[in-house]
Amino acid sequence: MSLGDIPVFSVLRGTMGVLTARQKVLAENIANSDTPGFTPKDIDQKSFQSFLSRARSGKASNSSPSVTLRVTDPRHISNDGASTSRAGSNVRMIDAPDSEATINGNSVVLEEQVAELADTRMRYEMAIGLYQKSVSLLRLAIKTPGR
Repeated sequence: MSLGDIPVFSVLRGTMGVLTARQKVLAENIANSDTPGFTPKDIDQKSFQSFLSRARSGKASNSSPSVTLRVTDPRHISNDGASTSRAGSNVRMIDAPDSEATINGNSVVLEEQVAELADTRMRYEMAIGLYQKSVSLLRLAIKTPGR
């Protein structure tokens, strides 16, 4: 039996994968804060919530599809499988314009993106903490009594 067979670990691994993908998207938004006409992107939260619902009901498979990064220029990212992130679900990117746009059409508000990045980091650290606690509970359960 592997850790992937235990539902809590599958959900936590999927959550961390989605949060990693979201962090990359938010970093791209911040990097393009001066690009004319750029609209910020985000993870489609509905697809992630449907993954969590399937995982809680036991319908999520261990062979979940991976999230692939969109390549805008073939020189940026090689699409050989190394550019995929195991997120545990079909996570889609959606346009998520911030509250205001500049004259050049860019709608990235750095303060909002940094706040989202901090929230994503906090969620990721919480998932790591839960993962570590779950592992320590498993270790405690398999520990020989009296040792």
